[in-house]
Amino acid sequence: MTAQLRLRTLSVAAAVCAAAAAAPLLTGCGDARESRVAAAAPSPYGSPTGTSSPRRPTQDQAERKALLGATKVPWDKAAGTAVGGVPEGKLAEIELTWARSAVGSPSPGPRTPEWESTVVAKDGTAHTVRVDAVSGKVTESRIDPGQAPDDKRELADRLGAVTVTPQRAAKTATDRKKGTVTAVQLDDAVWSVDVVTTNDWNKTTYDLDAKTGKIVREHMDRD
Repeated sequence: MTAQLRLRTLSVAAAVCAAAAAAPLLTGCGDARESRVAAAAPSPYGSPTGTSSPRRPTQDQAERKALLGATKVPWDKAAGTAVGGVPEGKLAEIELTWARSAVGSPSPGPRTPEWESTVVAKDGTAHTVRVDAVSGKVTESRIDPGQAPDDKRELADRLGAVTVTPQRAAKTATDRKKGTVTAVQLDDAVWSVDVVTTNDWNKTTYDLDAKTGKIVREHMDRD
């Protein structure tokens, strides 16, 4: 082999070695660029672990927020107004709801909150009393139709056997969970109290023994 041929062979070999040596460096640069691009691209699986975005409220939670946001009169004041309109009456049920649209109204106006209650007279006659939850005024008071004598007697006996007042039942519930009372109802020998927490607008129902005042059941509605 001539000297000139040997020189060309050595030059080619040197070029191959240089290319091979540079390949890892080029690959490394490519990997770094791909890593940066991958880090910048949004994940198809949502936020990384531990950085979840705030959950949108459910329809029920949004409804509770709107209802309580429009309410000015608390449950106990509305209950006192309702009971005061029925001689020797006792509260059997009260619940915060949206007022019904006026009969014959061409179009529903702005929604107004109201406290719908059942007040029972001494003889067991049940009265439906509605109290405006903004003004605190009675908007309707009527005797429920179709009450049989046996039903009235049973209702009177049930209320007569209760030793825990609805006010005490509500206080027991709110002592357990700070929130706003939206309903108090006597069901057989149990007071059921709904408490809405205003940080998440969830509703928790407490069932209390109407004779001892002890909580016998607790249920949270997260919807």
